Amino acid sequence: MQSFQQDCVDLAFRRHRRGEVDRRTLLAGLAALGAGVFGGSEALAQAARQLVMVNWGGVANQGFGNFYGAPFVAANPGWTVAQDSTGPSAGRIRSMVESGRVTWDLCDSSATSSYLLGGLNLLSRIDYAIVNRENVIGPTFALDHGAAPYSFSNVLVYDSSKFPTAPTGWADFWDLQKFPGTRLLRRDAAGTLDAAQISLGKDMANLYPLDVRASLARVREIRRNLVFWTGGAESEQFIRTGEAVMGQIWHTRAKVLEQESNGRFKFIWNQGILQPGIFVIPRGNPGGEMAQRLLASMLANPEPQVELLKFLGNGPTNPRAAALVPEEFKRFNPTEPANARVQVAQNGRWWGENYARVNADYIDMVTG
Repeated sequence: MQSFQQDCVDLAFRRHRRGEVDRRTLLAGLAALGAGVFGGSEALAQAARQLVMVNWGGVANQGFGNFYGAPFVAANPGWTVAQDSTGPSAGRIRSMVESGRVTWDLCDSSATSSYLLGGLNLLSRIDYAIVNRENVIGPTFALDHGAAPYSFSNVLVYDSSKFPTAPTGWADFWDLQKFPGTRLLRRDAAGTLDAAQISLGKDMANLYPLDVRASLARVREIRRNLVFWTGGAESEQFIRTGEAVMGQIWHTRAKVLEQESNGRFKFIWNQGILQPGIFVIPRGNPGGEMAQRLLASMLANPEPQVELLKFLGNGPTNPRAAALVPEEFKRFNPTEPANARVQVAQNGRWWGENYARVNADYIDMVTG
C-alpha cells in the first residue's frame, strides 16, 4: 500500500520528466519532502554532529536542501542534516528501537503510527518546551509523540461531464440514483470510513469515535459499484479513463486531474478528511535533543512550507503561512482557512487505537 509521502515523490519525478521543473527545483522540492538518497543509515548515524531524517524515497544526490535543512544548519553551526530514504515504516522503527540499534533521528510517519508506537514506548515524547505548539494550526498537528510540518487531505473528485448538478459531499457520493456510476475508494479503512460515517449524517464536529459497524455497512451498500486504489497514480488513472466517475483520492492527485483536464475533473474541499504529515523521533535516537530542535525549526518557518505547497501541493501547517500563499495556490491548499473550515481533522488517536482491527475488517469486507 503506497503512502501519501511516497506518492509525493512519484509526482515530483513526473513533473521533472515532463520538463515542468528543472533539476535544481526537483532536488529542492525533494529535500523539503525529505526525499534524498544517501548511504545506509548506520553510516550516516556515525557522522559527528549529524542528524538523520528518514523518508520514503527519491533519487536526489545531494544533501538536505534549502527548505528545511539550511535554516537549521545556519542556526546550529557544526551540525548537518542527512537523508535516509529507506522508508520509516512503523515495523522498522519498532525493530530498531527494540534491538537497541537506533540510527534514525526524525522519521516521516503518521498520526496513527505516532499513537501506536508512542503507546508502546518506542518514541520520544515531543518536548514542547522546544517545539512551539503555536507554530501549528490545530491540536491534531502537535501530538504527544509527533508533530506535522505539512498536511494533506482525502477529497471528493468527480467527472463534471457526467453530472448536470455537482455533488456537494459524501451523501451524494453514496447516492447512486442521483449520481449514477462507479465509485473509487482507497483499499484502506482510514479516510474511507470517516467519509462513510459523514455520509450517514453524523455531525463532523463529533465524528469520532466512528461507528465502525455502520460505516462498514455503508461501504457494503455500494460494494458492487466500487473499484479500489492502492497508489496515487492508480487513483488518478481510474478517473482519467472513466472507470470511475467519482472517487475519494489525495488532494494532490485531484489538483493534477483538475488542471490537466482543463476543469473537466473537479474536486471539492467540503467534508474533506484533513490529515497531518507527522514526524516522529525514535526513542534513543543518536542526535538526542537536537532532533527536537530540527523538528521545531521545520514547524517554525512558514516560508519553506509555502514553497512545498507551490512545488507539490502539500499543505502548510504554520498559521503564518496562509498570508504568504500566492492567490493562485490558495485553491489547492488544504489548510487555506476557507478550505480547512469545511473539512474534518482526522482523529489520529482514535485511528491509532483501532486501525489494525478496523482495517482488517474493512479489507475482509471489500475483498470478500
